[in-house]
Amino acid sequence: MQPTGTPDALSIGEPWMWGAFIAFVLGMLALDLFVFGGRKAHKVGVREAAAWSAVWVSLALLFNAGLWWYLKGTVGPDLAGQKALEFLTGYLIEKSLSVDNIFVFLLIFTSFHVAPEYQRRVLIYGVLGAIVLRAVMILAGAWVVREFSWVLYIFGVFLVVTGMRMLVMAEKEPDLEKNPVLRLARRHLRISEGYHGEKFTVMKDGVRYFTPLFLVLILIEVSDVVFAVDSIPAIFAITTDPFIVFTSNIFAILGLRALYFLLADVADRFHLLKYGLAMVLTFIGAKMLIAPWAHVPVVASLVVIAVLIGGSVVASLIATRKS
Repeated sequence: MQPTGTPDALSIGEPWMWGAFIAFVLGMLALDLFVFGGRKAHKVGVREAAAWSAVWVSLALLFNAGLWWYLKGTVGPDLAGQKALEFLTGYLIEKSLSVDNIFVFLLIFTSFHVAPEYQRRVLIYGVLGAIVLRAVMILAGAWVVREFSWVLYIFGVFLVVTGMRMLVMAEKEPDLEKNPVLRLARRHLRISEGYHGEKFTVMKDGVRYFTPLFLVLILIEVSDVVFAVDSIPAIFAITTDPFIVFTSNIFAILGLRALYFLLADVADRFHLLKYGLAMVLTFIGAKMLIAPWAHVPVVASLVVIAVLIGGSVVASLIATRKS
């Protein structure tokens, strides 16, 4: 295998690697939907969520180790180490930023009074939609970056502005009733009164109605669009390799649902994490903007991101230890 492009735009993803990874993702989703209780309404406990979180993190690390081992024998240890480090850094960025999704998911479920046993199905379909959306956005973003490299500076400005905005708005919760997508859906869709189990639609007097759970699903999907706009430019600051960007993104998304159920009951204890995430976005944006004059190694980026996230988590736990 011979990667193509310049050293900063090396692509190590061969067609069989893309095919194998997509088959793996589809297989895991099928197991979740049809074997491990995805179709059965139940409340996901902390133990189950912790076990699945450990599984997803372990699979991501095993994938990275396998990628390093394969590349070491085909393109050499230097490039293998670089790509493995890019994947690890990208995965940490996406995993950290996905925590912000959890705060929004919790707000949506709470506002609509969704029973815990019905949240799992919404998030399963939310993950399916997010995977398709991220695939399209990543492939489009990789093409744009390859054809118009200056767009990285636009990404940098956007991330700095977004990070600063997050710092200012960290304590302000969005008003879902003012969400234009929700208003549009309520205006043009027939919405049933009350929930009907896990159903998104029901028939009543020969007319199909959408349940409030469908509105929740719409908001979950829209929120992922918003977060994808932040997270995808962020990982392009680490690598422009579409395969690394895609796989690290998807692994983070696959573990999102388990992470939600693991942290949902204790989310208030991590309220300072939003400041850490804001500083991560600001740092990554600044890194992209200063690239022509100063190169920040991937190792240094990994350390800075880990310190910012770890520091905000520790500060959150200390601030809330009495409660």
